[in-house]
Amino acid sequence: MKIGFIGLGNMGYPMSRNLLESGYDVYGLDLNPEMERRFEALGGQVGQSVESLAKTCDVVMTSLPSVVAYEHVYLAEDGLIRHAAPGVLLIDTSTVAPENNENVEKVANDYNVRFLQAPVSGGVVGAENRTLTFMAGGKASVFQDAKPIIDTLGANVFHIDEKISSGTMTKLINNLLIGFYTAGVSEAVALAKKQGMNLDGLFDVMNVSYGQSRIYERNYKTFMATNDYNPGFTLSLLRKDLGFVKETMEQVGLDLPVTNVLLDVYEEAEDAGYGEKDMASLYEHVGKQKITFQAKREESTS
Repeated sequence: MKIGFIGLGNMGYPMSRNLLESGYDVYGLDLNPEMERRFEALGGQVGQSVESLAKTCDVVMTSLPSVVAYEHVYLAEDGLIRHAAPGVLLIDTSTVAPENNENVEKVANDYNVRFLQAPVSGGVVGAENRTLTFMAGGKASVFQDAKPIIDTLGANVFHIDEKISSGTMTKLINNLLIGFYTAGVSEAVALAKKQGMNLDGLFDVMNVSYGQSRIYERNYKTFMATNDYNPGFTLSLLRKDLGFVKETMEQVGLDLPVTNVLLDVYEEAEDAGYGEKDMASLYEHVGKQKITFQAKREESTS
């Protein structure tokens, strides 16, 4: 089986490597020539275009960084859908807006192309260790055909339902909770630090209390305690996903006030220069805030 993989970035590179190690014939494509060279050194094939992958591969997977890239790869005149060979299976693992999924599915249906939207959670570590969670939306028959491949990449594989955007909505809700947890951990630990508390000791207590969370463990142990914010998942990516949540809120006429404030917090942190650091760096941003509560109260009553 020939598998094309478009997008050899933080997530795509380890996933495509795992496909190679599982015995698949994998053709990699990325805008960054260095990533293609790294993939070729592993034994992967390179030098193909999007159009040629669509015509020659049995399956094409994508892991793309933006809506612009997503729509170009799938919907452009030289894109996957318009040049897909009969029977080819297209699987996207990116996180975009639900309406983007629906637009691509509509065109795929027009061209009689099988398409599955299967965003992932678990970060770079999950991609490397094959422990990703896949949240797939699309036709059950398409999911069943894709599942043997997905099973080589993840430990938790779910078919949410046949609505193409159902996996994306599940992922966005997951990332909304991640946004809450990351902000909560950042503020709680910043408060503890100001009080001169032992932060490792605090973690040990919280880890066996209701304050425990997997995000607390991830953010504190891997990033905050070591003061190393080399990204596993950048703050900008989380902010992007929260933006998709807000768009969906507006489309369905739902006001979520805490979510609105949360998005403002991440936008401020991104503007302050934390965008390309791991999302756990929100802790640094929070710790540098100097807020005079009396001034805030006076402002709110004026």
